[in-house]
Amino acid sequence: MSTARTTSGPASILSALRAHPHAALSGQSLSQRLGVSRAQIWKHVGALRKRGYEIEGEPGGGYRLRTTPDRLYAEEVQPGLQTSWLAQHYVHLEQTDSTNRVAFDLGREGAPAGTTVVAERQSAGRGRLGRNFFSPPNSNLYTSVLLRPAGSIADTPTLILGAAIAVAETVAEFLGSESAVEIKWPNDVLIQRRKTSGILMESSAEGTRIAFAVLGIGINLNVERKSFPDEFRETATSLSSELGRKIDRIAFTRRLFEQLERQLDAHASGGFDALRPRFESLFRMRGQRVGVEEIGGERIDGIARGIAPNGALEVEISEGPRRGEVVRVMAGDVTLAKGTPDAR
Repeated sequence: MSTARTTSGPASILSALRAHPHAALSGQSLSQRLGVSRAQIWKHVGALRKRGYEIEGEPGGGYRLRTTPDRLYAEEVQPGLQTSWLAQHYVHLEQTDSTNRVAFDLGREGAPAGTTVVAERQSAGRGRLGRNFFSPPNSNLYTSVLLRPAGSIADTPTLILGAAIAVAETVAEFLGSESAVEIKWPNDVLIQRRKTSGILMESSAEGTRIAFAVLGIGINLNVERKSFPDEFRETATSLSSELGRKIDRIAFTRRLFEQLERQLDAHASGGFDALRPRFESLFRMRGQRVGVEEIGGERIDGIARGIAPNGALEVEISEGPRRGEVVRVMAGDVTLAKGTPDAR
């Protein structure tokens, strides 16, 4: 199911046609360039047309690429992609239940680190704490990346913080404003206080080490705010809604993968210490009143004080016998408490 970087077959046809945008290339010319038969050229062209590529072909006049589909095919994302290992093995799906589920299965099968799954639509996209992730077709980015970290189990949870940095930086770059973008610990990226992205990490352990981890990322790019479900229409947004124009999904995806590889490489060499300054520059919850529902069911109300060296959220308890105590939260559902001026 996993495929290496796309350089042959239909991809080679696309590369040749793109290299000559103002000229029609004959079947004979393509056959000689690519070292395959004219019948194979015709077969590849037919396959590309079925996938939505408009390829003009005139008897005796050759082939010319007219338009490309709005799809996150490997043939679109990988050309020009500046990564060493991330998305070099690329799986594109028109629809799946969950890209994380597919990537997790590939991890069990021994797929290499950096294997990337991208879907145009998810029927059962998953968020943190068992929530569903709204995944309309052909408008956003739904992707999962397989990792094989060499660090300890204790180091693994902060990978999600590195992914949040990569998403926030890419969103800010396309938005043209970093001040409008922030990370809500640990895994949400917001634009003007509204959620535009969520990140989910799942892992498989072998004894005291992580066999592999999967980072799932969903980003609202071109979905219209009015199409969001009622329960979070006022608290969610998309990049296109904020900019008032359509986002080039291919360019965004390519840039995100480059940013993500950079953050993950930094994490691999220096742990969260290497990422913490950048994370804190995008973390604006400090001083905000928060409520935390921990995994075990305990609730903490207090004031966010910062990020600990291990990536935990530091919260100063504001009520009860533990008032004033600063606790570290490793996992949980965090919201700004009611009455906070910018509660969401």
